[in-house]
Amino acid sequence: MNRRSFQKIYTGSMLAGVFLILLISGNVFAKTDNPSEIIGKDTAPMVLVPEGVFPMGVPDSARDGGVDERPNHDVFLDTFYIDKYEVTNGRYLQFVTETGHRTPQHPTDPTKGLWKGNIMPESVVDLPVINVDWYDADAYCKWAGKRLPTEAEWEKAAKGPNNWRFPWGDVEPTDKHLNYNQVTWRGEATLVPVGIYEAGKSPYGAYDMAGNVWEWVADWYDSQYYSKSPDRNPKGPQTGGYKVLRSSGWQGETPQARIFTRIMSKPLDRNHSTGFRCAKDAGK
Repeated sequence: MNRRSFQKIYTGSMLAGVFLILLISGNVFAKTDNPSEIIGKDTAPMVLVPEGVFPMGVPDSARDGGVDERPNHDVFLDTFYIDKYEVTNGRYLQFVTETGHRTPQHPTDPTKGLWKGNIMPESVVDLPVINVDWYDADAYCKWAGKRLPTEAEWEKAAKGPNNWRFPWGDVEPTDKHLNYNQVTWRGEATLVPVGIYEAGKSPYGAYDMAGNVWEWVADWYDSQYYSKSPDRNPKGPQTGGYKVLRSSGWQGETPQARIFTRIMSKPLDRNHSTGFRCAKDAGK
């Protein structure tokens, strides 16, 4: 891949800032002034999710939710970190430039993408990366010294120890909470920069856990997994034909924006409504 295609993306001040962070830290991850956040190799802030029990799945009192989202069950998770924002095109560019990994392209329709061939327009730097399959997401997280979150980690990061329906509580979503309910793809205008919905962030400070893009998680999909899942640090089935997607995309309606919504997708699928974020064990 010709690296000359990847120029004029980051300003000198941004690069200087990244260098300073790494210089001060002396290692891949540097603590910020807030001890509940860290900064990774990819310069992405990560928020702390403390150990403890949380209720996973559809609340028993709810009348909606799929069979594969039941039963509601208590899960204990060790402390971990999760990206505060969905991985952006700007950060994905760093990964592509350093590794030569393929660029994020729609497999059949180039109009359903944000990159122009091998070039990433500056206007999409802060939009979530799309058109990445599970293996692309996994490769990025490993490059950044992280990993994809488990399905349980993703859900706890979205709602904390609460039996909420949405990351902000049980109040029905509005356009102040998330980017959703769009009918058709309109290019760049379809997505919004990560982290702009202050009212929609989770109890731990993670943004866009509903709306904008669906997110890959580590687990294989099993419609019956909740009935047999371990109650401590579950990691999903050992094998499968589909991976789990969480959150909800820009075209999702209110039912899809619920925290407990889970859908399946083939790991090689790439589309214009799916992205990801990464996680990391605490203390590593």
